[in-house]
Amino acid sequence: MAVGQCDFPIMHNVNGITLGTSNAGIKQTVRDDILVFQMAEGSTCAGVFTQNAFCAAPVHLAKANLAHNPRWLLINSGNANAGTGEQGMQDALQSCVEVSKVVAGLAEQVLPFSTGVIGQPLPVDKITLALPTAVSNLAIDNWDKAAQAIMTTDTFPKGVSKVISIAGETITINGISKGAGMIQPNMATMLGFMATDAKISQTLLQDCLALAVEQSFNRITVDGDTSTNDACMLMASGCSAVPEILAGTENYTIFADAVMTVCKQLAEAIVRDGEGATKLMRIKVEGALTDEEAVRVGKTIAHSPLVKTAFFASDPNWGRILAAVGRAGVENMILEDVQLFLDDVCIVRNGGRADDYTEEAGQAVMDREEITVTVKLGRGVAVQEVLTCDLSYDYVKINAEYRT
Repeated sequence: MAVGQCDFPIMHNVNGITLGTSNAGIKQTVRDDILVFQMAEGSTCAGVFTQNAFCAAPVHLAKANLAHNPRWLLINSGNANAGTGEQGMQDALQSCVEVSKVVAGLAEQVLPFSTGVIGQPLPVDKITLALPTAVSNLAIDNWDKAAQAIMTTDTFPKGVSKVISIAGETITINGISKGAGMIQPNMATMLGFMATDAKISQTLLQDCLALAVEQSFNRITVDGDTSTNDACMLMASGCSAVPEILAGTENYTIFADAVMTVCKQLAEAIVRDGEGATKLMRIKVEGALTDEEAVRVGKTIAHSPLVKTAFFASDPNWGRILAAVGRAGVENMILEDVQLFLDDVCIVRNGGRADDYTEEAGQAVMDREEITVTVKLGRGVAVQEVLTCDLSYDYVKINAEYRT
């Protein structure tokens, strides 16, 4: 189940980036579960990774190999290779070696990524057998197959493609992501892979990605769980005719805004596909003292099981939202200054239920598939938005049966 229209878009080609998929049968044999990205010689690559202390072996290795001018990305779904100790690290290393054999490259130029069940050994033998097919399938237009190959409990493949004009030439930015449960990115189970044909230094690309992730993937939550495997990558092949993008220029601003847009759209797609989700909620916090305070209030509401189940039931139980704001750790909050809205319906004003609020008006909003909850704190000028979904029976069922 997904909230809203979620068709896979037309993906423009990114010169210098090819993708290939195959099926290793790691957890299922219905669709491909191996993805290989190949970047043109001279490409740059940036990455942002989970802050979970038990981060997976491939996360450790991808961080290390990022310093070696990577040319290939290897992604497998169905097995997270997390909680697997020293054997997990050896398996991740061996996977990179196997890629290097097939592409005649260097193992340290391969970045590995895994997603799926935690605590089970990575079936390197299956991956090894599937790699030649994935590499032989490398093509510039395989974005749809790539998006499907990285799915686990996702109900639809997620992609975004954007073309921008700079100096009379074009730059393409494509992105795919996966994730439906264990979503509370804190970087940054989610994975995101973006590619562009822009020419830009690795340092500037990293700065651009970090800012975009903070305002997109780090502003979503499905269930409050930060995965062991979260990663978001941005590859730049340098194959566009646009001159190199430099810091502090108008061209950089245009490019960074486009990357931000792609990240936000991919992040929203993850929330729309939240496990068992029937509603999409935008928690907008206005009038906070700082961005950090606004995000904290937004996530306290978004993480509340009582709030999320009320939305699933389409119940305008606004007291649950009020209680979440009250326990968000806002110091010296003046209750009379706080206002709460469901879409354009004011439910709280002057420290209590708004005089003009009616249950009928609240119910009309709660019956909608997409709802905006606005909290006006009246303390400052900071504004932030957090995206989340409701908590349904199906979420429990999906996760109770995840390993069966």
